[in-house]
Amino acid sequence: MDKKVNGIEEYYDVVVVGAGHAGCEAALASSRLGCKTIIFTVSVDSIAMMPCNPNIGGSSKGHLVREIDALGGEMGKNIDRSFIQSKMLNRSKGPAVHSLRAQADKKDYTSNMRKVLENTDNLTIKQGEVAQLIVDDSYNKIIKGVITSSSATYYAKAVILCTGVYLKAKCIYGDVVNYTGPNGLAAADLLSASLIDNGIEIRRFKTGTPARADKRTIDFSKMEEQKGDEDITPFSFCNTKEDIDREQISCWLTYTGDKTHEIIRNNIDRSPLYSGVIEGTGPRYCPSIEDKVMRFADKNRHQVFIEPEGEYTNEMYIGGMSTSLPEDVQYAMYRSVPGLENVNIVRNGYAIEYDCINPLQLKSSLELKNISGLFCAGQINGSSGYEEAAAQGIIAGINSVRYIRNEEPVIIDRSQGYIGVLIDDLVTKGTNEPYRMMTSRAEYRLTLRQDNADYRLTPIGHEVGLISDERYDTFLNKMDLINKEIERVKHTIIGASSEINSFLEKYNSSTLVSGVSLAELIRRPELDYDKLGPVDNNRNTLPVDVTEQVNNYIKYQGYIEKQNRQIEQYKKLEKKIIPDDIDYDQVGSLRLEAIQKLKMVRPRSIGQASRISGVSPADISVLLIYLKTL
Repeated sequence: MDKKVNGIEEYYDVVVVGAGHAGCEAALASSRLGCKTIIFTVSVDSIAMMPCNPNIGGSSKGHLVREIDALGGEMGKNIDRSFIQSKMLNRSKGPAVHSLRAQADKKDYTSNMRKVLENTDNLTIKQGEVAQLIVDDSYNKIIKGVITSSSATYYAKAVILCTGVYLKAKCIYGDVVNYTGPNGLAAADLLSASLIDNGIEIRRFKTGTPARADKRTIDFSKMEEQKGDEDITPFSFCNTKEDIDREQISCWLTYTGDKTHEIIRNNIDRSPLYSGVIEGTGPRYCPSIEDKVMRFADKNRHQVFIEPEGEYTNEMYIGGMSTSLPEDVQYAMYRSVPGLENVNIVRNGYAIEYDCINPLQLKSSLELKNISGLFCAGQINGSSGYEEAAAQGIIAGINSVRYIRNEEPVIIDRSQGYIGVLIDDLVTKGTNEPYRMMTSRAEYRLTLRQDNADYRLTPIGHEVGLISDERYDTFLNKMDLINKEIERVKHTIIGASSEINSFLEKYNSSTLVSGVSLAELIRRPELDYDKLGPVDNNRNTLPVDVTEQVNNYIKYQGYIEKQNRQIEQYKKLEKKIIPDDIDYDQVGSLRLEAIQKLKMVRPRSIGQASRISGVSPADISVLLIYLKTL
């Protein structure tokens, strides 16, 4: 075990390395659960910084934010305090894919989160670079703390690495290479060597960001205005729309064209992505504009969203055009877009390369398999996005405390939340590129809607200790209202009167010849709970979040019940636990590839084993038979 090298020596329960979105949730969770916690950041001014897109939520990511809130996390509350525009995406589709997205005032978001951290009991903020892990390897490897670049020693019972994109980071555009983190902040150049020394496999990933433009040089008359919703939906279940209602700021939509694409193709040899300067693997689902043009040559235009970075700044984010092309090409490219002909660039677009770990080295609790008490969360695990990071952060924070207290870890499974899908994908399947959450990854997405995240996860948050008794009582009251209203609409009969049939004809809905239940009418595609208000004479006024869940449950009851039966089968396999000390070499008839993959992942259950690439149904059958002999 490494020894301290100077006189500065402090003791904590939990050390969190990094104060991005993962680090903030991790530190808040551990400190709120009563553990003395210190969080390290390369700059106190970068707490919860949004170095790329100025928004929270979006398709599937909105689900994650509401789940974080349902568990007792902070991201939902913070964006409710800091947003400048809010919109529910995919309203024209089914409720399974409805996703809330809000534009943030980036400065407000950061300062508000910093204020929360600074005023949280048991939590200390420290500016400094963590350079080395302290690991006791006298028997099994156990984390004991960290050493900073100034040689100060901080002992801890658990450590959570939330290093984001800062490990050996370098920012690149054209021939320019800056060995910094995002926005010119210092990179963390020392910790990677300590990880490697402790047997942790490191990878090199890449992500990117577009340029920022001066609002005064943009011609919005050539663009389509994108307004927020009139009826605002909060991210946090603690808020109502009245709590957060405010005047919103518009975004704008324009498009690339043939001239844009010609400029990019003519200069593609100068792109670090194509010249070999960039070595890291980039995100497939959020490609740079040069990647889009080269990979999708049949597309004659791509969407470009112009988004404000805050209420009191002229800096605008050019969404959809992330790039690492040289500065002169960036100017030519952006100025070929309608509305940007005279644009001035405030910050050049750039790619950023950074070190991360192979997530197959993690348990489902986000603890390293080979170092007890060492947890990882966020982009260090190969994920991308603020929301994915925060989701891992709260789980790592909770489980670090449960590790210290010798309690079973909290593991959200795939049927309980998008958080479970995210973590299970990372630790079971791994990723060869920055992982992005999508609704299509969730096989039970009809029951994992963003509107019912509290139903699914608030009981867990309360049991853990992050949801107060007062908030839990409010939640139970809401669930009672939902259940009573569901029963009422099932047993409320609507008669076949001329008045009712006249009402139904307004919605092109077939008329009645006999009475039907209100629930049966709700299930009609052209009708819903709200529309039927005028013919539902016994209806009480209920909160919107109650009626939304009532409508979704009644309308999709048959599909939900079918999915619940599938979940029951899924859970049977999840409950078949595989012993930690199983020797796969002794399991007869397993294929060699299956043995190799099972040894690497060390799945905790038959269900998890069945999702490992390279493990076949036949291998699972063999494994089930073997477990019966133990």
